[in-house]
Formats: sequence, structure tokens, C-alpha cells
Amino acid sequence: MSINVNQVVVRTSSGEKKCLGDYQGKVLLIVNVASRCGFTKQYAGLQELQDAYKDKGFLVLGFPCNDFGGQEPGSLEEIKEFCSSTYGAHFPLFEKVHAKGNTTEPYSTLNQAIPKGDVEWNFEKFLISKKGEVLKRFKSGVEPNDADLKTSIEKALSS
Repeated sequence: MSINVNQVVVRTSSGEKKCLGDYQGKVLLIVNVASRCGFTKQYAGLQELQDAYKDKGFLVLGFPCNDFGGQEPGSLEEIKEFCSSTYGAHFPLFEKVHAKGNTTEPYSTLNQAIPKGDVEWNFEKFLISKKGEVLKRFKSGVEPNDADLKTSIEKALSS
């Protein structure tokens, strides 16, 4: 059984409810992000991915998360400013979430994807098809320029 995120409702950075189904027709990379993590430099690579594939219908969605070592303590405005000024990242960021334990969406749904289980650390990535199905899950150490990640994005964009 594949996991579909089209019915998942999240909150935008302005606090508005947003249904992930509104992105149907686009390939998404959903990432739990943090500003004080060893993987934080991935912000730049995530923005490069979005820039490279946005015209083909690809979008990175960032969900700040303070679940892992307290590495995302700032307010949403501080996080957005940090991402923009430090890494040139301007892909959409949403309200802070919980990706493990007592999870909040989109992770209550995403953690049911294969392999099933809570996100283990910051910058875990979920690739979502144009139809809203979870295609693949990439651990934190998978860099945005990873060949398998790029190939998976390209395959999703072409289907």
C-alpha cells in the first residue's frame, strides 16, 4: 500500500492551513530542517535542486523541526532570515513540526511510509509523486546533489 499525502493539512509560515493536495501535479521533496545541525549546509543544495528542477514542476518544502538536539530553537521569522541570508534558500518553509514521538503533520502520515518509522534526524527527505504518493525516503546523510536522489527526482518528473 502506498502512502498518499493529498489529504494532509499543514500550516504555512503565515499560520494558514494548506492541503498538500494543492501541490498535486508537482513532484515534492519534503524535508525536516534545522539551522544548527551538522547537515544545515544542505539548505544551499536543496535550493539548488529546486532551482534546477522548478521549471519541470519540482518543489522543496521545508518543515523546521526542533526534535533533534534542540537544533532549531528560533522563531519562524528567524529561521527564514537565516536560510535566506546564509544559504540563499527561499523555498517554502512551514510552521515548526514534530517529526518523531508525538508527531504533527506531515510526519504523522510520512512516518507510515516505507521504511515505516519516525524520522531519525534533521534533513530526512521524502520524495512525493505528482499524484501525492510517497515514492522514496532518503536519510539525513543523503546530500541534495546525491546521484540517486537526482535520478529519483528526474524519474518522478518524467512520469
